[in-house]
Amino acid sequence: MIKDELSRLYNQYTGHPVTDLIELPSSGSNRRYFRITGSIPVIGVSGTTPEENNAFLSMATHFREKGLPVPEVYAVSDDKRFYLQEDLGDTLLFDAIEKGRKSCVFTEKERNLLFQTIALLPKLQYVGAEGLDFSQCYPQPEFNERSILWDLNYFKYCFLKATGMEFQENRLEDDFQKMCDVLLQDKTPTFMYRDFQSRNVMVKDDKPWFIDFQGGRKGPVYYDVASFLWQAKAMYPEGLRQELLEAYMEALAEYTVVDKALFRHRLRHFVLFRTLQVLGAYGFRGYFEKKPHFMQSVPYAIKNLKELLREDFPEYPYLYQVLKELTGLKQFTDDIRRRTLEVKVMSFAYKKGIPNDTTGNGGGFVFDCRGVNNPGKYERYNQFTGLDEPVIEFLEKDGEITTFLEHVYTIVDSSAQRYLDRGFTDLMVCFGCTGGQHRSVYSAQHLAEHLHKRFGVKVTLIHREQNVEQIFDSTI
Repeated sequence: MIKDELSRLYNQYTGHPVTDLIELPSSGSNRRYFRITGSIPVIGVSGTTPEENNAFLSMATHFREKGLPVPEVYAVSDDKRFYLQEDLGDTLLFDAIEKGRKSCVFTEKERNLLFQTIALLPKLQYVGAEGLDFSQCYPQPEFNERSILWDLNYFKYCFLKATGMEFQENRLEDDFQKMCDVLLQDKTPTFMYRDFQSRNVMVKDDKPWFIDFQGGRKGPVYYDVASFLWQAKAMYPEGLRQELLEAYMEALAEYTVVDKALFRHRLRHFVLFRTLQVLGAYGFRGYFEKKPHFMQSVPYAIKNLKELLREDFPEYPYLYQVLKELTGLKQFTDDIRRRTLEVKVMSFAYKKGIPNDTTGNGGGFVFDCRGVNNPGKYERYNQFTGLDEPVIEFLEKDGEITTFLEHVYTIVDSSAQRYLDRGFTDLMVCFGCTGGQHRSVYSAQHLAEHLHKRFGVKVTLIHREQNVEQIFDSTI
């Protein structure tokens, strides 16, 4: 039936029969897409909701007139259940940056696509809104209290309750209302894409094109920035995310005055809201519709949420408490731990051999401390180790150990950050000296404390020759 209708529409538009009609993989919506070949290639779309189709069609026409990169609509059926649009190819931005997503090392080409995309967003939000008939938007013409509460309750019923976690619903609803008040502080006549993320951007001729904006409406610009930069499976390293945010704010300055500090403060609330909305969608598509792709995305969203909650949200105290408990549920923490870096730091004596790496990864860094002035040359330090005050005072007064460790921190910090970004789970750092008593012990102790403080990762510290072990638990 669907293929017949699309074939008929194609024939009416081109005057030629369809050569081939192949259904494309489905997304999270109920729309179905088909690649149609014949005299010209097009994408045929079947949507079950005429109002939603009409929203897309009217916005696509308007955006094209504004010079925005969206697919051209060629033909529409009388009942608006079927339409033909420009074929932009097969490359989603999500796929175009696959190597970067998996390695957290984005190539220049991948970075260029991301920066092009985020820099185009303000134009879509401001120029796209000029003269747009928001009454055609579906299901709501603007971002308002009702739409916010829909999404928050979507999260509550489709995700939070599905975990089996107990909570006081009245207190949660009170904080939902407080969040509404915060999110609605900004009233701007801008277009809010609502699902602006790398799966809804196509790449054609090395340029980004916008698709699937039928859920858009009038609303604040923060929401789309949060959707794009905090997309759960995009895996942007924090440094790249901040660069992209800076690029967005610079592009935004062409259309409005930007207070960057205030923008970041306001954005944080939208990141939280968007994360809850996404978890609601994952819960519905995963728990209820049993679609594995969405369940596989849950740990990434939980990780985003956990990082976001490192800083308090005093505006919503009970919601913050519930979310902290949520991210601590065993069903999520076990998965996060499997993806979380653990560092082993050891001190040793070279004459007894370099320590083996029990993870099977072949070892990591080994730093030779023997170039540092040795307290062991002096008999008065023989009964002490690098953990004792007399040795610490000797090493720090001399100063060589401080300079040595500054270089070590630079090297190891860089690797630790990359390991975290790339989802690696084990890093080993060893310090050797003549007897494994003074310089190596001091160095290993200080690096372990430094890494734990800076990154919050679990650090297992072993002073092998002293038979001392200490564990710094993860705070991630």
